[in-house]
Amino acid sequence: MPRDTEDAIGTDVGGPLAELADLADLILNVGRLVRARTPEGPDVVTLTETERQVMRVVDLYPGAAPSEIARRTRLQRTNVSTALRSLEGKGMVSRTATEGRGVAVRATERAAANLRVLHAAWAQELAAILGDDLDTVRQCTRLLSRLEQRLTADDQT
Repeated sequence: MPRDTEDAIGTDVGGPLAELADLADLILNVGRLVRARTPEGPDVVTLTETERQVMRVVDLYPGAAPSEIARRTRLQRTNVSTALRSLEGKGMVSRTATEGRGVAVRATERAAANLRVLHAAWAQELAAILGDDLDTVRQCTRLLSRLEQRLTADDQT
């Protein structure tokens, strides 16, 4: 249920920008709530928030260099390096040398299997809440995909 942004504490944005601010706020909260319902157990590799961000870019841009991952995630290069070492240790990514001193990062089969388990759990969770309103789900997915593509694009500063 939308809240009245004019009555919200600390909201200085009005008009259509308030609706965009509400969208951002909802995206962050829904993401947190979905993560809180992420299954645990031997079939799921537990990741930190930074590792999740890095894995998302690795999935979207297979073969990306660590510097590209840092740029697209807006994370410090040292934090990406730390996350990549941890992800490699967990069997989630592989790094291979490219021309010169470059490195290409790719998700492993273990990462793909992990993502399949998570997708199945998330789909069940959301199906129980949203039912069969797939037209709205598709519209929402297209909007969020467009946002993600723009927010991870190289031309962003």
